[in-house]
Amino acid sequence: MNILVNGIGNIGTTLLNILHLYKNELSIDNIFALKNNPTNWNKADLEILSEKEIIICSSTENHTDFEEIKNKIDYIFDCTTNKYGNKNKLLYSELTNLKACSAQGSEKGFGIPFMSGINDKQIENQKFAHIVSCNTHSLASILTTFCGQNLDNLEKADFVIVRRSEDLGNHSRLVSANVVSRHLSSEVGTHHSIDVIDLFKTINKTVDISSSDITTPSQLMHSVRFNITLKNKLSQSDITEKINNSEFVSESAKFDSNVIFELGRRYSQFGRLYSHAIFVSNNILINNNEIKGWAFIPQEGNTILSTINAFLLQTANKSTEEIMKMLKVDLIRKKW
Repeated sequence: MNILVNGIGNIGTTLLNILHLYKNELSIDNIFALKNNPTNWNKADLEILSEKEIIICSSTENHTDFEEIKNKIDYIFDCTTNKYGNKNKLLYSELTNLKACSAQGSEKGFGIPFMSGINDKQIENQKFAHIVSCNTHSLASILTTFCGQNLDNLEKADFVIVRRSEDLGNHSRLVSANVVSRHLSSEVGTHHSIDVIDLFKTINKTVDISSSDITTPSQLMHSVRFNITLKNKLSQSDITEKINNSEFVSESAKFDSNVIFELGRRYSQFGRLYSHAIFVSNNILINNNEIKGWAFIPQEGNTILSTINAFLLQTANKSTEEIMKMLKVDLIRKKW
């Protein structure tokens, strides 16, 4: 199978490295990567990928022309941002050999909203899937960890997302002070809760949640403060057990996001953290049916497993379950 990653930024580069590492297990023959705006200063980045036999496509004379290979591609991972994925959808629809494709968080409307472990059945053999954002992954995983996979124990929940302002390698959107985000809905708040609600609609689940958002002068990790009201209360031992048994989340006794970020850089594959959320598990408040606490959100890593899972489901890979089990064992460390 020939696959293409369109967009070689933070998510695209991480995805390319993982796809290359597990190329045989994923039954991939050739990996193509499309760089839309190649410049001299990122030439070295592209050379590193080329050394791994990833075929770079771009408009420069030294790279493969996308027009020459576009009808040989079986699957496309669109990792562009700022609505370019949605603009590319028309092109993808016209590719003769393309079986399916996915786009990342900013490209809402590209296809069925998808998150691994939530609505796997809904995208089987579907051509277009939208991998929901890093924050949607985090909030949905927090809810399913404490309230059950079908959210049977959820009464209501409220989240405050504390955002970093931009990726570590960028310097164009770094804010100098805290910036509060506008609530898009007077009932549910920012787009984070709206996106989680839309995700669970795909499995006919209605969730009563709200969210707010503040951006900080940081370039490391997002964090989220959760406040969940349960139908049936949980004990501390119940909470510990649920975090341990939730396959996509991790926990830490550390309070500093920079420390956890650094541990990921030291010890995790390609310096990324792949958990949907990392609970500060020794700092959770329990008050009757309410639980409150904090979790850290790994941006460039926590959508990767869902992205690969979508690829397997959309192309009807018979070994999907076994491959995903292997990836979770290899990439998710339960304690940091």
